[in-house]
Amino acid sequence: MSSIGSSVRRHRRALAAVAAVAALAVTATACGPEDENADAKPSDGAAQQPKDDLKEDLGLPDKLPKDLPDSLKDLDKWKDGGWKNWDKEDWLREAQDFINPIIDDYWDQDRMDDAEENERDVDDSDIDQGVTDPTPDPVDAAAVANPYTDNAPPVGKIFMETPKGSMVCSGTVIKDPENPGKSNLVATAGHCVHAGKEGGWFRNVVFVPHFNSKGLPAAQLEQAPKKDVAPHGLWWAKHARTTDHWIDSGATQGGSGAPQDFAVLKVQPEDKGATSLEETVGKSVKPNFQTPGVKNIPTLAAHGYPAAPPFTGEKMYSCKDKPGRLSLDTAQPTMYRIGCTMTGGSSGGGWFSDDGKELLSVTSVGPVTATWLAGPALGKEAKSVYDAVGDLS
Repeated sequence: MSSIGSSVRRHRRALAAVAAVAALAVTATACGPEDENADAKPSDGAAQQPKDDLKEDLGLPDKLPKDLPDSLKDLDKWKDGGWKNWDKEDWLREAQDFINPIIDDYWDQDRMDDAEENERDVDDSDIDQGVTDPTPDPVDAAAVANPYTDNAPPVGKIFMETPKGSMVCSGTVIKDPENPGKSNLVATAGHCVHAGKEGGWFRNVVFVPHFNSKGLPAAQLEQAPKKDVAPHGLWWAKHARTTDHWIDSGATQGGSGAPQDFAVLKVQPEDKGATSLEETVGKSVKPNFQTPGVKNIPTLAAHGYPAAPPFTGEKMYSCKDKPGRLSLDTAQPTMYRIGCTMTGGSSGGGWFSDDGKELLSVTSVGPVTATWLAGPALGKEAKSVYDAVGDLS
């Protein structure tokens, strides 16, 4: 992945505005008009403590730039819209550039309602028929029984800010071997967190497991209490990784980058509680990176929250089908494909083994006609992403 040099440093200085808030606020309090030592330089300990406290409150990473900005304008912009300056030269692309501080109550019901599906469509001209099986028959998406907290796998909605506005995808709680029984990891599609070759990381990324567990219709959901909308709370992405191939090749249209369209988030609760995501949800699935051939997979069950018509995004659906092969790039691994009528918004949702205990793929692409879905076979590149996020604190 290429470096963006000075533009990244400028953006990092803006990011540091969050850490500057506490220090400036304390200075204003201590340096009022009656303070005889208003011009005195605070000790290192006095300046460092509030900065560290706010950093922890917002869920910022341990390492922050030292050169803080001289105003709070950037923080105001962040709170108002997750940084609306999406200048391509300033767009954070590198893995280490992802930063996503918690903004309390940012994702309220109105903002969630406004989020549109993040979809990627392909057509027949994108498909290489060399190792591609015949197009599967459509499988009607079936509504998952509610409440999801009791009947559904650990799937939820992912909300993010993009240059096009608020968008929505799906994601799955997965196991973390470094923290058995206490995982904070979520699997999704790369295009749900990163724009690919034309851009960088999305912002204000949150995961809402078992969103709308009771399956309430839109009219009722608008007036529903928060515990019905987000029964397990909101979980902000602290870290995110996707494959180098997606970053270098991914595109919003067509199949470019799809064979490695995979990402993993490490999340933290908006309420800053100590209980892990896996403990809170009560479920997780183990990712399978052995890329079993389709002949060895009886069925795959894709889950997600389709939001494009005829669906509306409030409810979880699933499709179960015997997978076939799909090749979009002869230089990349063959993908899995199943018949399914789910639409945009289901992107990133998990594909589960016959017994529901393993994650074998995530939704990446489908045709405009919404008759099938395809997802990457999780191999060594996906495993590297998984390992990298798992190693981060």
